[in-house]
Amino acid sequence: MAMASSSFSLRRAIVPFLLLPLLFVAALPAELTGDILLPSCKTVGGGSTYFDVQFCLDALGSVGAGVDAKNYQDLAAVAVGLLTANTTSTSDKIDGLLRNGGGAGKVDAATARCLRSCRALYAGIARRQPACAAAVRGGRFGEARSSLEESAAAARECEDGFRRGNATSPVTAEDDNTFKLAKLGVALLGFAW
Repeated sequence: MAMASSSFSLRRAIVPFLLLPLLFVAALPAELTGDILLPSCKTVGGGSTYFDVQFCLDALGSVGAGVDAKNYQDLAAVAVGLLTANTTSTSDKIDGLLRNGGGAGKVDAATARCLRSCRALYAGIARRQPACAAAVRGGRFGEARSSLEESAAAARECEDGFRRGNATSPVTAEDDNTFKLAKLGVALLGFAW
């Protein structure tokens, strides 16, 4: 009977020592453990008025950033890459709408005018993207943030043009994604070092 009791006491004494390494790993910053996507998205999206945690997770998770990213700078580079892809696809959509007259619904004159303005705005975003990506990679975060803020403003200007022109925007979702991706990049760069 004494043997069972001492064995139980020994187990109770050993278990905390076996759990200690697990607790230590759990207490490490996410940047050291390699799983930074969720904590980073909670940090930048939790209090944001521009996007939420889920948008951050969906966007960055769509390309597996959580697996390879080591820090906020890496995540910002992914956001800039996603913004570039979104800009290209939005520009293609605008060109298609203008070229084909909007398909079955046909684009009216007011909508076409707004789309041409948006095409110019998206061309500006596209021109800025290579320098923005280089600035992120090179650690020139102020330069990158400025470029991203200009991109966010361009997306808003595109959408505002439809409102001012009393036209229905066929690119609302694209403008919203452009705006949020740019703001996501800005937020991530705010924590990069």
